[in-house]
Amino acid sequence: MEKDNSRLYQENYYIMKENERLRKRAEQLNQENQALLSELKQKLSKSSSDSMTNNSTPTASKP
Repeated sequence: MEKDNSRLYQENYYIMKENERLRKRAEQLNQENQALLSELKQKLSKSSSDSMTNNSTPTASKP
């Protein structure tokens, strides 16, 4: 019985360590995703404002 408890305790310990490692990795990936999303939004916003600026400028008539 003690041997089983010891084995289960050790197994639990490794599972908790693995969960901690995965939680940290998930947090890291979430931060990376947030940064990429922010960058994408900035690019889309700039692209949108650039196209609006280009559309509102009058074009010179060609001879």
